[in-house]
Amino acid sequence: MSKPVVAIVGRPNVGKSSLFNALYGERISIVHDQPGVTRDRIYAETVWREREFVMIDTGGIEPDTNDVILKGMRLQAEIAIETADVILFMCDIQSGLTAADEEIATMLRKANRPVVLAVNKVDHVGEPPTELYEFYNLGLGEVYPISSSHRLGIGEMLDAIYELFPAEKSEEEENETIRVALIGKPNAGKSSLSNYMTGQERSIVSDIPGTTRDAIDSLVINKHGKFTIVDTAGLRKKGRIEDAVEKYSMIRSLSAIEKANVCVILIDAVEGVTEQDTKVAGYAHNAGKACIFAVNKWDLIEKETGTLEAMEKQLKDRFAFMSYAPVVFISAKTGQRVDKLFEQIKRVYENAGKRLKTGVLNDLLTECVAMVPTPQDKGKHLKIYYGTQVAVYPPQFVLFVNDSTLMHFSYERYLENQFRKNFDFAGTPIRIYMREKDKKKDLKPEGNDSKYDKD
Repeated sequence: MSKPVVAIVGRPNVGKSSLFNALYGERISIVHDQPGVTRDRIYAETVWREREFVMIDTGGIEPDTNDVILKGMRLQAEIAIETADVILFMCDIQSGLTAADEEIATMLRKANRPVVLAVNKVDHVGEPPTELYEFYNLGLGEVYPISSSHRLGIGEMLDAIYELFPAEKSEEEENETIRVALIGKPNAGKSSLSNYMTGQERSIVSDIPGTTRDAIDSLVINKHGKFTIVDTAGLRKKGRIEDAVEKYSMIRSLSAIEKANVCVILIDAVEGVTEQDTKVAGYAHNAGKACIFAVNKWDLIEKETGTLEAMEKQLKDRFAFMSYAPVVFISAKTGQRVDKLFEQIKRVYENAGKRLKTGVLNDLLTECVAMVPTPQDKGKHLKIYYGTQVAVYPPQFVLFVNDSTLMHFSYERYLENQFRKNFDFAGTPIRIYMREKDKKKDLKPEGNDSKYDKD
């Protein structure tokens, strides 16, 4: 189920990154008094009142950009408006209400997005300062005084944001259409593929990398089902995102990945697999999305015996962490194998939503243990009492064991491979968690970012 997206916007140096860090629970954005220092991680997940949501820290104006301040703020606000389900607009009590605040508020009032107005640096409890009331002149409704550095007023602000989240959709509603994000480095052919899949020239196609700035949605209905195709901007190395347009194009792409059911990762067959391809794929893998590798521009490759097999091996070696993802060799220009790509999208989506009955799962676990005994340490064997599936998209399983420290990563990989072999989980990551039955304690394996539902 997709998570709501909350974008934090406002003038530079009002405390957006400090709030971002406070909400996430650790220091993941750079915090500094110099405006425009947010260059690091700007996208993270958190939870409030048992509802997971995604935060985007839009940062301030980049110091090395030639854009005027007002133009930069306008761009920042516009992109946040388009991307987010809820806008958190931050101001600063110490600076007071400024012309820049009023400019951003004017844009937000015209937008069809809910807005929560928070005034930061109210660093004491009790009656709010009289300066707070001037922010009601922005015409954005209730004003929430907070202190991101002292963690004051944040709960009330989050309650207000929570009330504005879109209603959670049932599985039936979410299953109406399959959201497909076309992702990859710039100039891999995403816009060409989007145009072919949708049958219309909605995206600009150019040899210049980074032509697509927006994430563009298009509905496609064909014999394979209903699909929403999202053509995203190319994801670049962070060091090459020198201006605000590039930076917020990445925000759009990451948001599109989060809201997608399936990610099609485009690989340029002419260039081969690059380091940036592995990073792009890593975003989708870590988000738990069903994935397909589409090797584009295959029509430009000189074919000889073993050409296809050599590319498959290259993919297998570079994407060892995503060996579950199928590979389709396509040409977005000619449409070669695009129909097969639609087939694979439908297949991996269904696999990501597959549920196993507890009895069937435990029969398989019994067979697995009989074929390959569980690990042991100093004479103590790992015991798997039983397992159950707790979530889908991606499939997530909890194994009740006597001691989770006895579970070796190689045995966990063995179990995952058996799940895939017996139930066709091609195209989707699988999460396996340990729960120590005796200690009644939940444990999550190291390096796994997803959460599982508690029974």
